[in-house]
Amino acid sequence: MKLLRRLFSNNPDTDTQPFDAPVTPDGPIFVIGDLHGCDSLLARLLDKIDQADKEGQARLVFVGDYVDRGEESAAVLRRLFALQDTPAVCLAGNHEDMMLKFIDHPAERGARWIKFGGLQTLASFGVSGVSTGSSGDALEYARDQLIEAMGQDLIDWLRALPTFWQSGNVAVVHAAADPMVPIDQQEERVLKWGHKDFRHTPRQDGIWMVHGHTIVDSPTIENGRVAIDTGAYATGRLTAASISLDGIDFLQA
Repeated sequence: MKLLRRLFSNNPDTDTQPFDAPVTPDGPIFVIGDLHGCDSLLARLLDKIDQADKEGQARLVFVGDYVDRGEESAAVLRRLFALQDTPAVCLAGNHEDMMLKFIDHPAERGARWIKFGGLQTLASFGVSGVSTGSSGDALEYARDQLIEAMGQDLIDWLRALPTFWQSGNVAVVHAAADPMVPIDQQEERVLKWGHKDFRHTPRQDGIWMVHGHTIVDSPTIENGRVAIDTGAYATGRLTAASISLDGIDFLQA
């Protein structure tokens, strides 16, 4: 098991005060980055987390983007759905947003979702007969097949996923948060899709922001932001941030 540690750093170019708050979650947390259909990697990472969390007290938090691009989206969703009776927290990402919009409006939203990885998700549920050029009736039919393959319980679970979670002064979101707005007053679209000031302006309320969405070569800690999307579907590296009163470490599979 390899733990990667990063030093906290301040950005001298910002015109606000640098972020220097200590990390004070209510309890130990493992925050797991964007999965994008990589169930095999997730299984390996969960095994490593079990070994690291010897007392079994840590909360699992997933940042979203469970589907698309990778080949195992159906397996990922079913694994996460099975964790709902445990202390695990699953947040909504922008790819879940696109998938649900396809289910609701296939003809209008299907082409965009398929272009950004929905084709692999459909295939993982056994839905075929569509391509990046499909439209109209073909997308309607694919949507109907997907609903049948997923089942209403799984779809309802996806619709109910929260967009942020907080423990002490540690908040977890999928993409970003407006640094000038309280965390509990953020727009859902910002949390799922991002904000132009997120990576340039440190928060002034002492809240650490852990997020995925933007792929980084290695997990980073900078001015109160913890980035953990290491592009699992493309790089074969899935990252979790281990957060406790002792600080922040990273665990990878």
